[in-house]
Amino acid sequence: MTLSPERIGRVAVFAALVYVLSWATAWLPNVNLSFFVIFSAGLLWGLGAGVMVGAVGMALWTVFNPYGPAMIPIMVSQVVGASLCGVMGHLWRRMGGMRLLGAMKLAALGGAGLVCTSLYYIPVSVADAWVFQPFLPRLIGGLGFSVVALISNLVIFPLLFPVTYHLYRREWPAQSA
Repeated sequence: MTLSPERIGRVAVFAALVYVLSWATAWLPNVNLSFFVIFSAGLLWGLGAGVMVGAVGMALWTVFNPYGPAMIPIMVSQVVGASLCGVMGHLWRRMGGMRLLGAMKLAALGGAGLVCTSLYYIPVSVADAWVFQPFLPRLIGGLGFSVVALISNLVIFPLLFPVTYHLYRREWPAQSA
């Protein structure tokens, strides 16, 4: 990934969007548009940009959120998990997700939402259970929160994809024709 000023600006804007959307949805437990923004960055600008948007945006959120900063192990797991959403966006594009049509594309986007959510909540749930103990009851108790996030992203990814597709057509006109 080349770090042109244009690319740095895009990563910065999307990382700020992750932070702002996390604030905007803080009152809805585990419903977060940030996963989709990070996924979109990976899809639009590649692996490096997606990972950077996830890492920077989530680092900002986990340090400067209304509930106080997270403990270090949880913070690290949040940053890593969010970065993996950018990886998923890059892989989705590389595996031909943009060439799918109709219901297949919607199903693939819903699947991407489930995978991104899982890639985030698995390390975060393990870190949370490890920090707050007892491990297994805490891990099992957190599953309900993860289910809410899974269901919301199953809907959010296909619903908001037209915005990403519009950006994709502007960024890559030759490939979207």
